[in-house]
Amino acid sequence: MRLAGKVAIVTGAGSGFGRGIAEAFAEEGAKVVVADIDEKRASDVAKEIGSRTVPIAADVSRSADVASLVQAATSAFGGLDIVVNNAGITHRNQSLMTVPEEEFDRIYAVNVKSIYLTTLAAVPELEKRGGGSIINTASTAGVRPRPGLTWYNGSKGAVIALTKSMAAELAPRNIRVNAINPVMGETGMLEDFMGMPDTAENRARFIAGIPLGRMSKPTDIANAALFLADPASSFITGIAIEVDGGRCI
Repeated sequence: MRLAGKVAIVTGAGSGFGRGIAEAFAEEGAKVVVADIDEKRASDVAKEIGSRTVPIAADVSRSADVASLVQAATSAFGGLDIVVNNAGITHRNQSLMTVPEEEFDRIYAVNVKSIYLTTLAAVPELEKRGGGSIINTASTAGVRPRPGLTWYNGSKGAVIALTKSMAAELAPRNIRVNAINPVMGETGMLEDFMGMPDTAENRARFIAGIPLGRMSKPTDIANAALFLADPASSFITGIAIEVDGGRCI
């Protein structure tokens, strides 16, 4: 098993990409803290995966909640090796002039501030294990931004920049930091990204810009996260890998 003996935290693990990552990690031998702002979804996913998991409700924009994630990992499993900062939100596809200030603030709190908070809480525990892997879910929106999602795009651009800077600064501690850039995926936020109903016709409009001809799936992102968490990628840090079917070509 590729992650045997490893302990991981996955945020936003109650659905979508996060759920796929948590499932893949557990299947490969990791013990997983399944974190989500929705307590029931976290519990349901943990129950389905099995005894190698601990569910916890957490708002990743709150320092106390993030500290509880790390405490859950160390209390239940004795340490921490991998952190996946996957939790994220967006505003609905619309003019940059119409996104309310409170929504803008929430996007940056969840998508950006959360990485600051998890870094402060998790790095000391990763160091105790001799190093580790931090994986941030960014987006192709941070590489090839398009109108309608401007403030979300900016938050994901920040994630990519943070990933590279963190990688350089944490490398002497043997902590690798990488990011994943998914293209639009089959998740609960799909209609927000599209700004229109999720119909076959509307999907086709977006899929037309993806050379491989489909949206991303949780398994696509999970496989990338598994590679970046695997000790086999021990010489890889500071990358933002595009899992996008060729969207960014």
